Amino acid sequence: MRSVDLNCDCGEGFGAYAMGDDEAMLDIVTSANVACGFHAGDPNIMAETFRLAKAKGVAVGAHPSFPDLQGFGRRRMSYTTAEIERLVAYQIGAAQALAALAGHKLTHVKVHGALSNMAMEDHAMAQAIARAAKAVDRNLVFLAIAGTELERAGEKENLAVAREIFADRAYTDQGLLVPRSAEGAVIRDAEVAAARALDMVAENAVIAQSGKRIPVGIDSICVHGDTPDAVAMAKTLRQRLEAASFQVKAFASV
Repeated sequence: MRSVDLNCDCGEGFGAYAMGDDEAMLDIVTSANVACGFHAGDPNIMAETFRLAKAKGVAVGAHPSFPDLQGFGRRRMSYTTAEIERLVAYQIGAAQALAALAGHKLTHVKVHGALSNMAMEDHAMAQAIARAAKAVDRNLVFLAIAGTELERAGEKENLAVAREIFADRAYTDQGLLVPRSAEGAVIRDAEVAAARALDMVAENAVIAQSGKRIPVGIDSICVHGDTPDAVAMAKTLRQRLEAASFQVKAFASV
């Protein structure tokens, strides 16, 4: 039986502001990427998310981003590679500390938003992110978008790499994510997203908007936690995967 991980981005509220239904999502997913305070999250939210994940047996990772609370980390910013290394390392360290405080252990790193989108294509940026993860803890799994510079950077740094696809995002013919500003970039129909993700996992390929197949390795499927229909989508996807005889489990030991 082939296994696949189901991950989501969690802990993306800030102060009194809530974002997504983390408690419900953590009943469905097997790995959670926890915001580290730069695009969302704060020490209280991080600690509570790690506590909930531990109680539910969900693996946890750091979800670093550009320092962009107002733009939710989805605005492109200009930093040197040295600055990117430091801001990523800083956030991983914060996540490790608060996971430990909650009695849990950080198992992976996955970058967020514009930082991830830029690093998918930019070799130097991707390498800086991988170096930061390795410097903080070389045993962390590098959760990278399949078939991109992020995957290649993790491999070059000799990190354990898990390759992910997105259930709720459209792809270009180059295997990159369609910009959120474009029509159809975000897939909101749970049945459509689940069927498409299942096809990608079954075929070991990213399926572009045009129908083009781009062969990739797939270890994990992401459902974004900040959309209103995220819980329904994650639930539908897990049900479809299990019905197709996939074992849904974390790529890293909890």
